[in-house]
Amino acid sequence: MLYLVPNLADPATARRIDMLRLGGATIDVVGFRRAGTAVPRLDVGTYLELDETFDARFVQRLTATVRASAGLRRWVTRLQEPDLIIARNLEMLALASRLQDHWAGSPAMVYECLDIHRLMLRQDAVGTAMRAAEQHWSKKASLLITSSPAFLRNYFDIHGAPPAQVVENKVLWDGGARGANPALAASAAGSPLRIGWFGALRCARSLAALDGLATAMQGKVEVVLRGRPALNEFDDFPAAVAGRPHLHFEGPYRNPDDLPAIYSDVHLAWAIDFFEAGQNSQWLLPNRIYEGCLHGAIPVALAGTETAAFVERHGIGIVLPDIAPETLRAMLGGLTPERLATLARAVAALPPEHFAATADNCRTLVDQLASLKTARQSLTEAA
Repeated sequence: MLYLVPNLADPATARRIDMLRLGGATIDVVGFRRAGTAVPRLDVGTYLELDETFDARFVQRLTATVRASAGLRRWVTRLQEPDLIIARNLEMLALASRLQDHWAGSPAMVYECLDIHRLMLRQDAVGTAMRAAEQHWSKKASLLITSSPAFLRNYFDIHGAPPAQVVENKVLWDGGARGANPALAASAAGSPLRIGWFGALRCARSLAALDGLATAMQGKVEVVLRGRPALNEFDDFPAAVAGRPHLHFEGPYRNPDDLPAIYSDVHLAWAIDFFEAGQNSQWLLPNRIYEGCLHGAIPVALAGTETAAFVERHGIGIVLPDIAPETLRAMLGGLTPERLATLARAVAALPPEHFAATADNCRTLVDQLASLKTARQSLTEAA
């Protein structure tokens, strides 16, 4: 398989590659690396960086993709013709279309779309043009992979897409030890409530709400932030977290290595995001919902979102009607040790397959993808 990715240093890219490799695929990877990120350690065959791109600069990333497409004949010789091309996100779909035409075998193509960018949802000429481009290129794809059924209901089923498969953002898990919620420890009584907000930190409203709750509760609530903040989404992230007595930013973490430890350090996992409120943020099922639940953290979701539907479907967690200060103080700040322990036991009682992908899951996925090659060859021969 040839995997085309817009951000080679994204941990989610490494997780997908590991999943495909565990399923039996050989992977070559081509893509762009975001400015300021280190060269990733990816266990792949051919690794090819095309250019450097920047967060929150979609036009720049699109321009870089156009340049890469125009210069395709200069770098494509470093690749062997694959059986299958997987294009992660729209800009990679355009490049995959060029590559599919380049090779005589016309390999099968998969469109992987795990977020709906806000530009795609604009009701103006820009949005119309973006959706038309997506529909044009995706006609050549044999399959759409997305991570939430809400993306299908609210976008792809409306605007058109190839046959689709939902592959949730589950943790790639080897069956090792799961984390345990501190509410279940014998020493839990009297400890502050600890809320963890981990992963891609890109929601200024969440930061303000959590900081306000921790300040108002005067030591009865502590907030721990871990991951990579999208600095362009905050007025001044370093200043916002500096010197806060009950809010701590503890930097990036290794995924999946650190997951049991960091989620066992908190009672609640904040799974609320207003980054693209009413659109992508309402429809997605974030990585943190799977990571936190697998390792015992109690999920906190916002009513009316797909994340809340997930939580309610599994009979776990806390669903907030809003994140107003009085709501947070009442529903989170008022949690007793007994209530926390009850909520934690409900999460721990669920089978891990609700939140984790195993080697068998990976093999099943790769077998499904391999069948696309056979199907495409049959269509080509018939034509």
